[in-house]
Amino acid sequence: MEPTARTLQCIVVTPERAVLDQSADFVALPMYDGELGVLPGRAPLIGRLGSGELRLRHGNTADRYFIDGGFAQVRNNQVTVLTPKAIKAEAIDQEAAARALEAPTGVVRAEGSPQGTSAKERARIQLCIAG
Repeated sequence: MEPTARTLQCIVVTPERAVLDQSADFVALPMYDGELGVLPGRAPLIGRLGSGELRLRHGNTADRYFIDGGFAQVRNNQVTVLTPKAIKAEAIDQEAAARALEAPTGVVRAEGSPQGTSAKERARIQLCIAG
């Protein structure tokens, strides 16, 4: 579907599959250094993603995803997200995330995760998104 002048097209791709291809009125991206809100007509940009929540709003509905790093491109009302991991909020395994929070302290980086993001921090983010 082609984006119109009043909507964005959001595409999320992981190494395994295309997770999302949907139109939206607004997209919030978890950038490496903070959150970025994108509305139609946004100037082009390429940026590094951090671990966090990707939010899409279309009308009165909102979709939320956990994103674990990667890159985002905004161009011609299209938001493209390339990430090693994207999980819809409803599909997050809350029990596994809670176990990760209780695990012994230590930085364990998942392959493709931004440096310095611990397994505990990713689990904390997932629990916030799922809850």
